[in-house]
Amino acid sequence: MSDFKKILIANRGEIAIRVMRAANELGKKTVAVFAEEDKLSLHRFKADEAYRIGEGLGPVAAYLSIDEIIRVARMSGADAIHPGYGLLSENPEFVDACTAAGIAFIGPRAETMRALGDKASARRVAMAAGVPVIPATDVLGDDMDNTRKQAAEIGYPL
Repeated sequence: MSDFKKILIANRGEIAIRVMRAANELGKKTVAVFAEEDKLSLHRFKADEAYRIGEGLGPVAAYLSIDEIIRVARMSGADAIHPGYGLLSENPEFVDACTAAGIAFIGPRAETMRALGDKASARRVAMAAGVPVIPATDVLGDDMDNTRKQAAEIGYPL
């Protein structure tokens, strides 16, 4: 984080304030984004700069708009984006957009998100790495007799 001068926090509320506090302790400038519905929210006023996003989109869609977040990051001169949690924090396309815009993403790489983004693929990655995993099945089909057999092999509780 030490190479960044200005960090856009692509989130709202309590998590945005926590990220801002940490960034401030490290001597970094912060940029907040806010939907129209959040224009009086505390995170807007705690940042060094704040910009409205997603005009006409509504509060959720505004914070999920990758184009809007990248637009504000470029306009403000932010050289890094912290996603907070939820919203875009687990979206590999957001990471790709940050990379394409030349803006650092503070979080996992897009490839990591894609590999670990769902339980089935995360399980395959763990098994390939030799990490012990509990017995399980692939997606269950419609054959209830086979499902009962698999459940008996794994053991209860499932």
